[in-house]
Amino acid sequence: MRTLLVLLLLANLTLLGYTLLDRRTVGEGARLQEQVRPDKIKLLSPGEVAKLGPAKVASLPDVCVEWGPFTDAERARALADLEPLALGKLLTQRRVESTTAFWVYVPPLPNKAAAETRAAVLRAAGVKDLFVVDSGPQRHAISLGLFRTEEAAAAHLAELATRNVANARVGPRQQAVVATLLVIRDPRDPVMNRLRELAPSYPGAEAKVGSCEKPG
Repeated sequence: MRTLLVLLLLANLTLLGYTLLDRRTVGEGARLQEQVRPDKIKLLSPGEVAKLGPAKVASLPDVCVEWGPFTDAERARALADLEPLALGKLLTQRRVESTTAFWVYVPPLPNKAAAETRAAVLRAAGVKDLFVVDSGPQRHAISLGLFRTEEAAAAHLAELATRNVANARVGPRQQAVVATLLVIRDPRDPVMNRLRELAPSYPGAEAKVGSCEKPG
């Protein structure tokens, strides 16, 4: 009887050792195929992912943050603001069509020369992303930003007021524009923190976190 117990004990130890060795040598792909009820794995929506917070988002695989949309002028400024992060191939760009509903503007001036002179003064004061409207009922007005919501436009107007920009106002302006989204793969804490810091400078932009878009 004692001999039988010893043999059973040795057999169990051998089986345990083989099991541990197998766990160390099996690949990740094989383990994934052996998962129980993989259909129950839940893919999080962008909103659900965003609620996890920067630390947990950074630990998830195949996650991207989309920041924007930006006009061409805003895109150049946003890329410069992200440059210290040295994102390299983690940063890509995607062109999208965006519909604006409001704008911040200086009402039309008497002629193009007056509008260009005022625009030069605004640029010298540090106002960026502006242009002189050259056609339509608002010809010779100066656009100071296009926005999807009145709240974002009002926030930009308030920021301009701190630079002593006079006579600017918010108004409706339905317009379809081609804009750019900046897409950052695998966003770590420094990225999320930097986007949070930059948010006041880009009131018309949003940062959305979710699964990376698969190439078509």
